[in-house]
Amino acid sequence: MSHDNCLFCKIAAGEIPSTKVHEDDEFVAFRDIRPAAETHVLIIPRKHIETLSNVTPEDAPMLGRMLVLVSKLADKLGVAYTGGETGFRTVFNTGPGGGQEVYHIHAHLLAGPRPWLRMG
Repeated sequence: MSHDNCLFCKIAAGEIPSTKVHEDDEFVAFRDIRPAAETHVLIIPRKHIETLSNVTPEDAPMLGRMLVLVSKLADKLGVAYTGGETGFRTVFNTGPGGGQEVYHIHAHLLAGPRPWLRMG
């Protein structure tokens, strides 16, 4: 899928509405429109990369910052791991066999009481 037709690029550009929980120069995070869990947020880079199979070594610093953002958002949303049974799940679906539906890399941050409707 080209950048011009990408749903997540359009969300990042503000062309399609979303319920954003974070936005900066590099990333946008918003609530999933079909949540699988009580907390289900998608974290996307503004840079269009179709799948994790398409990342390059040059993307490694951005991916590291993306995972740090996941942790910060978990804390902000009240689902960070603080001991005991607390915590969250982070998922990257890659390709059709991995359940990827939108071809723009994104992390799912999932948390809340189980069972979840789908696994991200």
